[in-house]
Amino acid sequence: MDTPEPHRYTDAYFRLLIASGGAALVWALMRLPASQVDFHFLLLAIITLTIGSRITVKIPRLSSHVSVSDTFLQLCILLCGGEAAILLAALDGLGSTLPLSRRPRTYLVNIAVTTLSTSATVWVLRLCFGTPGGVTAGDTPTFVTGLCVMAATQYAANSALVAVGMALKTGQGAWETWRKYYLWASVTFLVGGVAAGTVFKLIGAVGFTAFVVATPLIGIAYLTYQSYLKNIETVERHVAALQESEERFRSAFDYAAIGMALVSPEGRWLQVNRSLCAILGYTEPELLGMSYQDITHPEELASVDAHVRQMLDGRAPTCQTEKRYFHKDGHVVWIYLSISRVAGGQEAGARLIFQIQDITDRKQAERQLLHDAFHDALTGLPNRALFIDRLKHALARHKRLGAAQFSVLFLDLDRFKVINDSLGHAIGDQLLVGIARRLETCLRPGDTVARLGGDEFTVLLEDVSDTREVIAVAERIETELSLPFNLGGHEVFTTASIGIAPSTTGYERSDDILRDADTAMYRAKSLGKSRHEVFDKEMHTRAVNLLHLETDLRRALDRREFSVYYQPIVSLETGVVQGFEALLRWRHPVHGFISPAEFIPVAEETGLILPVGRWALEEACRQMCEWQGQFPRAAEMYVSVNLSGRQFANPELIEQIKEALRSTGLRPQSLKLEVTESVVMGDIEKTIEMLRQLRALGVESSIDDFGTGYSSLAYLHHFPSTTLKIDRSFIGRMGEGGENTEIVRTILLLARNLGMRVVAEGVETEAQLARLQSLSCEYGQGYLFSKAVNATAVGRLLSEGSPRSLRAADTEGLAGLRALRA
Repeated sequence: MDTPEPHRYTDAYFRLLIASGGAALVWALMRLPASQVDFHFLLLAIITLTIGSRITVKIPRLSSHVSVSDTFLQLCILLCGGEAAILLAALDGLGSTLPLSRRPRTYLVNIAVTTLSTSATVWVLRLCFGTPGGVTAGDTPTFVTGLCVMAATQYAANSALVAVGMALKTGQGAWETWRKYYLWASVTFLVGGVAAGTVFKLIGAVGFTAFVVATPLIGIAYLTYQSYLKNIETVERHVAALQESEERFRSAFDYAAIGMALVSPEGRWLQVNRSLCAILGYTEPELLGMSYQDITHPEELASVDAHVRQMLDGRAPTCQTEKRYFHKDGHVVWIYLSISRVAGGQEAGARLIFQIQDITDRKQAERQLLHDAFHDALTGLPNRALFIDRLKHALARHKRLGAAQFSVLFLDLDRFKVINDSLGHAIGDQLLVGIARRLETCLRPGDTVARLGGDEFTVLLEDVSDTREVIAVAERIETELSLPFNLGGHEVFTTASIGIAPSTTGYERSDDILRDADTAMYRAKSLGKSRHEVFDKEMHTRAVNLLHLETDLRRALDRREFSVYYQPIVSLETGVVQGFEALLRWRHPVHGFISPAEFIPVAEETGLILPVGRWALEEACRQMCEWQGQFPRAAEMYVSVNLSGRQFANPELIEQIKEALRSTGLRPQSLKLEVTESVVMGDIEKTIEMLRQLRALGVESSIDDFGTGYSSLAYLHHFPSTTLKIDRSFIGRMGEGGENTEIVRTILLLARNLGMRVVAEGVETEAQLARLQSLSCEYGQGYLFSKAVNATAVGRLLSEGSPRSLRAADTEGLAGLRALRA
């Protein structure tokens, strides 16, 4: 707290006070009769200066003091006269100041105050009674009146002079300063006056010895009074502290940011603050007429009452809990309730303090977070976590009850990526939402449909009687999803492949049944999509085998388990071998030769086809270069290597081909690359650019399996390819009527018109050979000439000269299975 600025008249006042005190002292000395300065005066002066000025009473809340010497000054007036009393007052002012201060101005001010106050007392007595001796000479009423006048005048003059100086110094009003700090001192001066009158009478009765005897009694009385004042001051401080504490509590209670209430043991609101009123919507009088039981949710009331009883019985000091209250308008308010017990008065007994925080927003946020944690943000359906949780409960009920059957449906949309890529992700998201809504309409109230992510959905059908009921639901879903969706002005069609895993299979874990439903779904996709398949044990066996196959496939390249076999491509006119098609083979250390039809799709799906295909390319180039170096007749031959879809789309393909030619030394003209018709038609512009880059290297390309995939007739003349390979399916059925023969004839005619060579695949009989020769087909390959054989067998062919000699030597060849097909 800042100290008030001293009044600008303070110094002037103290100078005037000192000057006036000095003048009064000089006046008294000039009029002082020598008879007044007798033995009694000297003894009284010694006692006053040595004892009276040392026994002081501190003025509460100030550094000022009132000394016992004020009593001796009044006694001096009665015994020795006014001028002697003024002289003694000046000496007392000096003596009482010496122990308290070392400042000369303080000495002078205190001397002036005691001198002036004593002078004023002497002059008032003279005005009222003629002389101070008039007081002692009169009767008892006069004497008592004189004592009162003397004490009152000395008190008034002394306190007024000091109060004015203090007011000027602190900047407060003189009256306020006097009333606040000096009013109580009147008792001290009146008691001093009575004591002085009593001693005066005793001296008159028994002599001056009475003064010596009474002096210690007066000192004891003052000391007792001082102790009393200290006790009073201590009590006042305690009372003030309690009042301040109560005010702080009241302020904290009333203006607290949380609701607070004082509650009776019966539950009545005794005192409430404004925050509680705001939380509950009631006014303070309304709440004070109610109890906490009136606004507590019925489901929470028993719990709150139990906590309250525990605290009232002393079994629990506090309680914190989350409860529901009813707002005045009827809606539920979630609150964090903290209850503590406080002691009341003897009549009031114990009380309870309720501290109440509104946590409704937090509870709503928690509910939203919980919902978001277990629901898909796009469709609002349960997500994987919630679906697994419900599946676990269904599995537990099935184990416990035995009779309750359930099934899981795993749905994956067909061609969703095409829709997403062509129409945009926004339309794709709308489609997912629309599918979610249709799935909900296909199910019963107790069933669960969830979105696992992407375009995958799952359905949990509980309490089903048999698999036929589950299949009926799957068919209903297929029918519903086959209807068009109108999304952003686009009519979109989609279908789904559905896998079904019934609980009758027998499961211990929820993950297993979800896995098997997924397996069944992939089985449905492999069988043509837009259908459903029910899981059986064989599917799981196939899936496990496929996983093992993938694991072994990843290690096969490092373990050198791959090899390249070669099938001759023969001129149908001369029977001379023109080249070889390189076909990848995998000899598993446990299972022996594994069909390319099994491992090539896995390699394609996992991306392993890239390192494996690069190795096959380099190995075929190396082997062809080696043959050309060993056998002169192989100098004009070529090796044809198949490229998968992933390889053809690889941006590093051209560099890899360059590296293979460079590292092996093979001429580009001795390498041909085969690409299936479906791969060629995937992206026309990229295909044409890639084939042109190959042609620029001097590497020719062939379109494999022509006629089986997309119709490429409209683009065929744009492709810089040199060879068409007719698929074995046409060659194998050439003898069955004339239709396939005509197709082969048409392909041959088309190729001749485009200046392309033709290779017939799968030639297995003399009849087929004769028919192809009659159609002027240039080249062929197949079992009729040779199966795919290893490099050693090819070396024998090149040394002996006849491909038909390979029939007996082909002990390790496999049935003409093709490698690296897209």
